[in-house]
Amino acid sequence: MIILGISSYHPDASAALVVDGEIVSAIDEERLNRIKHSPGFPELAIKHCLEQAKITLDDVDYISVANDFKVNLWRKFAFAVNTFPVKAWPRYFHNYMRQRILRPLNVIDDLAERVGGDPKKIASKVKRVEHHNAHAASSYYTSPFTKASILTMDGSGDFVTCAFSYGDGSSIRRLGQTYWPNSLGMLYFSVTQHLGFHELGAEGKVMALASFGKPKYMDEFRQIVKLTPEGFKMDMDYFTFHLPVLIDNWGDPTTASFFIYQDWLSKKFHSLFGPPRMPGSDYTQKHMDIAASLQLMLEETVFHLLKLLHNETGGDDLCLSGGVALNCVMNGKVTANTPFKRVFVQPNAGDGGLSLGSALHLYHHQLVMPKKHAIHSAALGTEYSNKDVRSALDSANLKYVRHDDITPHIANHIASGKVIGWFQGKMEFGPRALGNRSILADPRRPDMKDFINSRVKHREHFRPFAPSVLEEDAKTFFNLNGFPSPYMLLAVDVRSERAQQVPAITHVDGTARVQTVDKSANPKYRRLIEEFKKITGIPLLLNTSFNLKGEPVVSSPQDAIKSFLATRIDVLAIEDFIVEKQQ
Repeated sequence: MIILGISSYHPDASAALVVDGEIVSAIDEERLNRIKHSPGFPELAIKHCLEQAKITLDDVDYISVANDFKVNLWRKFAFAVNTFPVKAWPRYFHNYMRQRILRPLNVIDDLAERVGGDPKKIASKVKRVEHHNAHAASSYYTSPFTKASILTMDGSGDFVTCAFSYGDGSSIRRLGQTYWPNSLGMLYFSVTQHLGFHELGAEGKVMALASFGKPKYMDEFRQIVKLTPEGFKMDMDYFTFHLPVLIDNWGDPTTASFFIYQDWLSKKFHSLFGPPRMPGSDYTQKHMDIAASLQLMLEETVFHLLKLLHNETGGDDLCLSGGVALNCVMNGKVTANTPFKRVFVQPNAGDGGLSLGSALHLYHHQLVMPKKHAIHSAALGTEYSNKDVRSALDSANLKYVRHDDITPHIANHIASGKVIGWFQGKMEFGPRALGNRSILADPRRPDMKDFINSRVKHREHFRPFAPSVLEEDAKTFFNLNGFPSPYMLLAVDVRSERAQQVPAITHVDGTARVQTVDKSANPKYRRLIEEFKKITGIPLLLNTSFNLKGEPVVSSPQDAIKSFLATRIDVLAIEDFIVEKQQ
């Protein structure tokens, strides 16, 4: 049974291929076309997945699409009628319905024209999966749990912004949902813009900034977000994101730029918090306090939702998905603030994971195939041979040395203070670099965080870096309660007696976004950490994504070489080759 999953016509378009319940390939379009958070149709990602399996579209049994325009159709219609101005209603309504309902129908034509095939045959294979069902499936079916409560949260999808579900064996049952425009994702996104961060995915910057502030504005945020017996409700007088905007093409990159530069907050919001911070201006304590208050408001709301969900489902196990589930600070506090004891978040929890989720939902829930623990590693993307690498290095006129095992050599370079570009095996699926497309450094050096932020990554000084730690040693450095964190989606406390040993990965609030590395998922990366431990006694490395500012994580050897030459990275470790930058 071959299923091609597609997520398209919105940021983080992607494709995934599932064969008999096993994930053969999964990749975000941005990694191939080099447009960060690429929207539109994932042509290159689809072709890559098919090439990995050495098949064509004709060989695919089903095509799962993570959008069902028929779901909540009357709610969408009623919202448009009640919201859009009467005089301009026909124009707004036509634009709204065309983009939100009619454009998703284009997937059949786009597949036929850009990938190849008979439109009628393609149409017979297409199965649609509602947005939040795909989110739920992406987490539950990749989790180790046989039964689990599921909470999905994002900006919106198929008119839903938050959904309660329960996974039991091969089935997922929807228990309840919150409808647009009440959206925790849009709340966080809108305030992120207010704080001067105008790019998709910038919510992580606000999460980091929050650690420098105090939640002094909780009274104001509690006016905006009200907890209810059913969940939450937002006072929309503080926002404008739900009001009509004429956008001709949601799938065009320039549309994304237009979208993120709007002010989605009203005068009423600005009267409470003051004018927005201008991009490039200094961060004041007030900005930090607003960020801290927003983060706490999110946590309070989500923990309230989880308690309601647990009241209905019981059990110890929880799966999270949707863009809000990328908030690793919130994730790390779930077990301390809710009845759940174990939490699983899959590596591509945002909309990029919808392609995988739709394929798994179709395979398990709709075709009633037994549940498997479908993911053991996020390494599901592009891969290159030593021959490919050598050719790329020769084309760039770079001097290199090849070793049968580069790990002891690179471990010595890291221990001596050098910054490493690490390119090995298959690229990760999702936003986190997990030891295949990473920049690595010594976590013991107090100046290393500032150096990489300012001279290598060229990003804000307050943003922390994550540790990759040997799984068996994690509990001696971090308060993980014995539960692994293989996808770097839990922020937990660094043990106080260890924080001084690893200052480069310890955030100002004493936490770190941990990646645990087990003995099977990534053997070569694990050997590198073991070699570093032999030299230093420290079983972890500083790990951040291998990319230039504003670009996606590197995918090909050519991408890696470009980033290596354009930054203050000292050494490029690319498959079995080592390239040292000439001083």
